[in-house]
Amino acid sequence: MHQILEKAQLSPNVTLFRVSAPRIAEIRQPGQFVIVRRAPGAERIPLTIADADPTVGSITLVIQAVGKSTMDLVELEVGQAIADIAGPLGRPTDLLDTGHAVCVGGGVGTAVILPIAQGLQRHGVHVTSVIGGRSREWVILEEELRRHGDVVTCTDDGSYGRPGFVTEALKDLLDAGGIDAVYAVGPVPMMRAVSEMTRPYGVPTTVSLNSIMLDGTGMCGGCRVTIGGQVKYACVDGPEFDGHLVDFRELADRLTTYRTFEQEALARREACKLGVAR
Repeated sequence: MHQILEKAQLSPNVTLFRVSAPRIAEIRQPGQFVIVRRAPGAERIPLTIADADPTVGSITLVIQAVGKSTMDLVELEVGQAIADIAGPLGRPTDLLDTGHAVCVGGGVGTAVILPIAQGLQRHGVHVTSVIGGRSREWVILEEELRRHGDVVTCTDDGSYGRPGFVTEALKDLLDAGGIDAVYAVGPVPMMRAVSEMTRPYGVPTTVSLNSIMLDGTGMCGGCRVTIGGQVKYACVDGPEFDGHLVDFRELADRLTTYRTFEQEALARREACKLGVAR
């Protein structure tokens, strides 16, 4: 059992948990993830390790509550425990050794770029993080990222920071030159747009495909992706890949595979909350 040490609300549907997991905290690296199970029989959920503190034996998880399982998870409170946390899993991020890197985070993807920015800074790389949300209340982890480099914030409605999408801010940085690598994490359309934007500039671009995972061990085959014409498994070969080689059309289709089941599970959860038999 992994006790919840801290809980904080980062945005209307994004919650931060600091959880006891000493063995994972000691060895995790940027880009790696864990598989979380709230209780026996619950769904297995892949979550990137956003941060870790080996001195107290804790890891930080950032959870977007969008379906039944994630909604159940974020209802836990400090002092309660998560039944299972397996990890660290996946291949660590291939970090730039020198130069200037841009980390692009969309929504909860900002939590995934945080450990990447930390790792890059430790290598002596100049880091610029470009993060965004629909409005100010949806922008997360800005102050944490400022500890590791420059930050450009964007909001769709212009209520905070720069008006517009993160891709527009990225283009300005690319036009200015001197960018050696881009790391992008967020919704699939955003990662696809970033990858297409960096292609003509010849800037290496890494994207994270952890959202497609199921069991996290490569056995179920649910995370199959096509990278440069070859079949890969996001949980064991990734979760990070060269964005210029990802078949984003196939990826977008695969993400809809379980949508009906997810909607039914959410509907049953809401009915139970209301005391309605289904």
